This record gives sequence, structure tokens and C-alpha cells, in this order.
Amino acid sequence: MKVMDLQCAHQHVFEGWFSSEADFQDQQERGLVECPVCANATVTKMLSAPRLNLGSGREVVEPARNVALSAGTDQSLQAVWTAVAQHIVANTDDVGEQFAEEARKMHYGEAAERGIRGKASRAETESLIEEGIVVMPLELPEFLKGRLQ
Repeated sequence: MKVMDLQCAHQHVFEGWFSSEADFQDQQERGLVECPVCANATVTKMLSAPRLNLGSGREVVEPARNVALSAGTDQSLQAVWTAVAQHIVANTDDVGEQFAEEARKMHYGEAAERGIRGKASRAETESLIEEGIVVMPLELPEFLKGRLQ
């Protein structure tokens, strides 16, 4: 199994596990490799060194990681954002295109209050805000919108 450090066009860094270099290239050519944060399919391999295990009694030498990874900031933020997005999906009802209508019903007491998510145009969102209805536009990662494997 090959573990590769990958990066999308939006600079999100993540790992990919492939049975071989050829497997990675094959999946990439078929458009199967994409960023888990933004679903961008423009993915490149980053330089990385293998972990060196020099045998018992010797110190294990870890390779130097690139600057973004050693700081941990980008990966930490990505992990937090993914956890927040997963929490939102798990704890809200998807009302789809009926978002504005359902938000109004809850605001005016015509429907039970609950956490909802869905789609609304910019004009619908602005209208909800003008009516005093609290909404928060939020783009969820593509991988959370479909069924997880």
C-alpha cells in the first residue's frame, strides 16, 4: 500500500492510499481522485520521503515534512472544518429547495422549530434576513452531500 501526500488546486493537503503508483495514476485519469474538503479533482502529488525503519535497537528516522504540514495549521483547520460540516449534516434536516419557505414557517410558528439546511437564492436569503429570520449561508463539502461509503 502506498500512502501519498496530495494537494488540490485550492492548496488543501490530504493523504491518498493506493495499491501502487499505477493505481494512483489510473484513478486520477478516470477522475476518481478528488479533494475531501472541496471536491476539486485537480490533484497533484507532493514530495514526500518514505518512513525509514532501520531495525531494532536503532532510532527510527522520520522524514522531514513540508512546511504546511509541519506547522499543522492547514491540516488542523481542514479537520475542524470537516468535523463541523459533518456535525451540521448529522444534526439538521435537508429541506432542499424549500429552505426559505420552511424557515418562514418555523419563524412564524406554523411549523415546529428544528435545525434545517437547504438551498436558497441570494435574494431569498436577503429577504429572510430582512424579516428577522436568522440564516447562515454555508457551502458544505461535496462529499457530505452524497452518500458516504
